[in-house]
Amino acid sequence: MSEPTPGNSHGDDLDVSIVLPVYNEKDHLVDEVARIRDCMAASPYSYEIIVVDDGSSDGSGDQLREMEGIRLLQFRKNRGSGSARRSGTQAARGRIVVWTDADMTYPNDEIPRLVKELEGYDQVVGARTSEEGTAKFLRVPAKWLIRKLAEYLAQTRIPDLNSGFRAFRREVAAQFLHLLPEGFSCVTTITMSFLANGYSVKYVPIDYRKRAGLSKFHWWQDTKRYLTQVVRLILSYNPLRVFAPVGAALLLLGLGKLVYDWVDKDFRLASNTLLILFAALQVLVVGLLADLIVRLSKPTVLVDPATR
Repeated sequence: MSEPTPGNSHGDDLDVSIVLPVYNEKDHLVDEVARIRDCMAASPYSYEIIVVDDGSSDGSGDQLREMEGIRLLQFRKNRGSGSARRSGTQAARGRIVVWTDADMTYPNDEIPRLVKELEGYDQVVGARTSEEGTAKFLRVPAKWLIRKLAEYLAQTRIPDLNSGFRAFRREVAAQFLHLLPEGFSCVTTITMSFLANGYSVKYVPIDYRKRAGLSKFHWWQDTKRYLTQVVRLILSYNPLRVFAPVGAALLLLGLGKLVYDWVDKDFRLASNTLLILFAALQVLVVGLLADLIVRLSKPTVLVDPATR
């Protein structure tokens, strides 16, 4: 592990820890780290750059070992973006942690602005104003649907659910690091975890550029993981947002069928009517039990949210 950037504060009094996961980014890695270092050196914030080599096989690891002014963590094999971000955040010493990428897509020269926007908030997310990823015709509608589902479940507007450019209070995020999955859906998880626990999330528009090098995003597998993770998180925090509408729909369907049976069958009930009503009862009961378990298992003490 390399030493922190010379001239910056040491110990636990750092302002900002920048966590940069790297997987096969050799061709542009030096330029990206230099861009981050230059903007932070010109800012009023003390900082460290934590680079997590996620099992690169293109020589990125060798390049990083020769690089000065960074803290380097290296995995022997590729473990996923979520694992890299979690390990980097656990190693962070700054009061504020910034997540970004090394593929030249995010405006890393604006990290100081992102940190400043955090004042009075628990997390700030760089909301992308365009989609530059591969397979746009598939990614855009899939991401829109998942985002709308997340907005319904979280009961708040979410301009960008899975942006990798964000800053947050380290002590708040530390409560949820164990929930982060190994893959790309880690950014969705940290957003939903903050929202579900009453922490403030601010969105600021950012430019998003076409990535350098090859994309590691697999639209089908990663979209399934995003969707699964959103539902899983809400079941963990507010299960009635899932079970209540399903139960209510089945109940209304059952009552409508009950009225139809009375009118059409001279007050005799069909067996399928009873099955629908029984299914509605089961769904509602399971939802209430899940909600009770969530409330009983929720930590009694959480870090206080930021105040404006």
